[in-house]
Amino acid sequence: MAIKVKLRQKSITGNRLSLYLDFYPAIPNPKTGKLTRREFLGLYIMKKPKSAIEKQTYQDTLRVAEQIRQKRDNELNKPEVYNAFEKEQLRLKKIGEQDFVEYFKVLANKRKSSNHDNWMASLNYLVGFTSGKIKFAKINEKFCNDFREYLLTTKSKRSDKNKLATNSAVSYFNKFKAALKQAYKDGFLQTNLNEKIKTIKAAETHREFLTIEELNKLIKTPCNNVLLKRAALFSALTGLRFSDIQKLIWEEIECIKEQGYFIKFKQKKTKGAEVLPISEQAYKLLGEVGERNDKPFDGLKYSAYHNKHLYQWIGAAGITKDITFHCFRHTFAVLQLANNTDIYTVSKLLGHRDLKTTQIYAKIVDQKKLEAANKIKLDFDE
Repeated sequence: MAIKVKLRQKSITGNRLSLYLDFYPAIPNPKTGKLTRREFLGLYIMKKPKSAIEKQTYQDTLRVAEQIRQKRDNELNKPEVYNAFEKEQLRLKKIGEQDFVEYFKVLANKRKSSNHDNWMASLNYLVGFTSGKIKFAKINEKFCNDFREYLLTTKSKRSDKNKLATNSAVSYFNKFKAALKQAYKDGFLQTNLNEKIKTIKAAETHREFLTIEELNKLIKTPCNNVLLKRAALFSALTGLRFSDIQKLIWEEIECIKEQGYFIKFKQKKTKGAEVLPISEQAYKLLGEVGERNDKPFDGLKYSAYHNKHLYQWIGAAGITKDITFHCFRHTFAVLQLANNTDIYTVSKLLGHRDLKTTQIYAKIVDQKKLEAANKIKLDFDE
């Protein structure tokens, strides 16, 4: 006589249902040998899932429970079918033994330009969290949330003294979530963990910049690193990033009669082809013209040692703001907008792909205008 195996639900506390198997007729309990009609699976679902995540969890749990029910049915009634099911379980177990970190590395290497750099940075922190290896079978919600917390509390790999910036953690965790999503699609994960775990909320960033008066102070203030000073002022006059200034070669610089000076280059970060007009003052900061492949800023380096020269120069000029090299690019953007250059033009000069990125600087200018308006106060008799 065939034994019927049905998946049933029992109400428990917390608006949940406990899943169990119902056998008819009763079967011997594998532990006690006594006849039993029930086998509780240790799986639970919500009675009325509402959100997309809750509904996905509901479906995933039911699917696992049904797999168990089918396995028990085959064990009891169709041993020849169970062999096929057992093979599938062995296949899934083999997949679970594979390394998620290696899988992540493969995905990262498929990315290009700055996206590849972000994926590799995310991989670097994943390696630090896992000691370089983690099986797919060990990837669950707890692991994902623990990695999320790790990114929010760990030290930056660029500087052991500073905590990883929140917005960097946002970027790296999003890459991790993308890898989880792809792993689910590829069959390495049995549940879509990407939909179950929360993203990290981005923090509003304060973009420091310099005024014209402060820039003029810096021009008159000596710097221990003359090359760094020249490059920083060049960034303030052009809006170029450190990486683009560092790789600039004379072949990319052109003088067009009656039009001025231009730089033709590819942005290192976005790989976008740019034609950037620069002022005569900016051109003079390039120094003596060299061979086509020579770099006007040859020897420019980014390190804690070189940053020390930058901070000393800023301090010697009497400026108390927390200024990094990238702040000179911010300075260019803010000063252009403050001098009524339209936001679309500024966006193009900065090489932004999205106007929303440039609008951050427009907010700074609006705030400064508001502060300026409130500086004039008259003593009216009340």
